[in-house]
Amino acid sequence: MKKNPPRNSDAGFMRLALREARKGVERTLPNPAVGAIVVKNGRILSRGWHRAAGMPHAEIEAIAKLAKPGDARGATLYVTLEPCSTQGRTPPCTSAIIAAGLARVVFGAPDPNPKNAGRAEKILRKAGIEAVSGVLGDECAAINRAWNKWISTGMPFVTAKAGMSLDGRIASPPGRRWITSEAARLDAMRLRSECGAVLVGAETVRADNPHLTVRGGKKSAVQPLRAVWSRSGKLDPACHLLSDAFRDRTVVYKGKALASVLRDLGKRGVAHVLIEGGGRTLGEAFDKNLVDRIVFYTAPALLGGPIPAVGGLGARSNAEAVRLENPTYRLVGGCLRTEAMVAAAR
Repeated sequence: MKKNPPRNSDAGFMRLALREARKGVERTLPNPAVGAIVVKNGRILSRGWHRAAGMPHAEIEAIAKLAKPGDARGATLYVTLEPCSTQGRTPPCTSAIIAAGLARVVFGAPDPNPKNAGRAEKILRKAGIEAVSGVLGDECAAINRAWNKWISTGMPFVTAKAGMSLDGRIASPPGRRWITSEAARLDAMRLRSECGAVLVGAETVRADNPHLTVRGGKKSAVQPLRAVWSRSGKLDPACHLLSDAFRDRTVVYKGKALASVLRDLGKRGVAHVLIEGGGRTLGEAFDKNLVDRIVFYTAPALLGGPIPAVGGLGARSNAEAVRLENPTYRLVGGCLRTEAMVAAAR
């Protein structure tokens, strides 16, 4: 069994910084979730986390929370992401770290942003501050997987979600809309709160007239964009997406390749897209290798019928099948929830 490192080790303190960073998950996009703590003589003096885009970064909050400004002198700062070194919405964190008089900085994941990548160590060491990188680097990077992809490629991280029967069908019998349980649908609603945009095909809008908003359970201060992928661009003007209180959050893409739709969403600052269907849209996303993660809810029922959860051209051979990595399974209201990362195309 793998033992946790002692609390007073670099890894032990980084785990505490990770605990702070997790407070910002789902809140900071299009910025990363970051946590920081200031430690001196083995004692934690302050903690900080990045609360939202435009607000102080975790390092700055931790420094500001010190009882006395002079407490930073000779102390160590633990931060989950390489400190920024360029002017953005806020001043560079490296300047504040130097000004505070910290003696040592330990960070986890490197910053994938080309503007900052690798600069912090050089700047801090030039200022006489010891810099250590890569402590729990994989764990620190994992909490920002969507942001990491978006900031380095311009393309959003894509999660494919489907609620289906045991035989992989998504069309309910007449008069019954829901296939999965209420608990599974509430869990799926949480996925929407993690994303900057929810994307569906036009046929899904015509058949289901969905809201695609965050409702029930966890609330979101800002509703995600609602993107519709359509050949014709023709939708009923009275549908929820074009007539409800969030109609200004709806974008209809007419006659565009799905990859170009995702790239446009990335340009709009969307780092994470949830594709909710239908079968043609999910099939195209898998055919074009656009999906990074799947979250599928499978109900204990057999529906039959012609409409699969994932359509498209499909794999031409078993060797070309979409492979999943690190799958996890759990029951949610009687439905099997499967989450996994999509393996890189071979």
